[in-house]
Amino acid sequence: MIDLHTHSTASDGLLAPSELVQKARDAGLSAFSITDHDTVAGSAAAREAAAAAGVELVPGIEISAVSAGRDVHILGYFVDLESPTLRTFIAGQREERLRRVREMAVRLGDLGCPIDIDPILDAARGGRTVGRPQIAAALMSRGYVANRDEAFARFLEFGAPAFVPRCGATPEQVVGVIHAAGGVASMAHPGLTRRDEIIPALVAAGLDALEARHSDHDTETEAKYREMARGLGVLVTAGSDFHGEGTGRRRARLGAVCLDEKDFAALKRAADR
Repeated sequence: MIDLHTHSTASDGLLAPSELVQKARDAGLSAFSITDHDTVAGSAAAREAAAAAGVELVPGIEISAVSAGRDVHILGYFVDLESPTLRTFIAGQREERLRRVREMAVRLGDLGCPIDIDPILDAARGGRTVGRPQIAAALMSRGYVANRDEAFARFLEFGAPAFVPRCGATPEQVVGVIHAAGGVASMAHPGLTRRDEIIPALVAAGLDALEARHSDHDTETEAKYREMARGLGVLVTAGSDFHGEGTGRRRARLGAVCLDEKDFAALKRAADR
């Protein structure tokens, strides 16, 4: 069993990297990837634990790009965790995330829902990738919303009153950064992103794969993106997008959505080219 989309406490997951490794082993995974948002800290921290547990760890990251003011997430696999290009890029992503946090906090205050962002900024100074999930948690702690979904729907999703558009690299540029770090690039959960019109241009820019299997993709959606991948001549990837138990992502169970061995072997061959 191979799960190539998980998150640790290095970004918005609930489990420390070493705990996530043990969870992966207990779930029966032979290989998995920690794809934290805009950081490789989770992958780096899990290497020794994965080796000791006998689980293959695919060095990974999920990078947030911007297209027409909307987020497009690109997964990077088999990246060089020490790549200067990747690390410089990540540093810029971190600053952009802090800008958004501060601006969203101001908007929430103007809406009569002030939050304390100091703990969020402290977490960022400690190396954690921060963003809207942490703001959602702050809204919940103040009793403004009942859960994460309500926080996003009322305040934080695209078009909501506290949403602040991201500034930064295009998806094509992110693909280039991943390639510069020796990795292969896959568009994350295209069924959720709903930007099919940009996929051909991304493939022309070097996109290697589409995440056809995902916890929020039904059978019809998976079939659609598998067929699209075949038509465009790219690979497919799969992952649960596991963040931890009790995160409100009930369908995202570790190991519930896996990549088959044949597709994994093709992804490895692409990384070796």
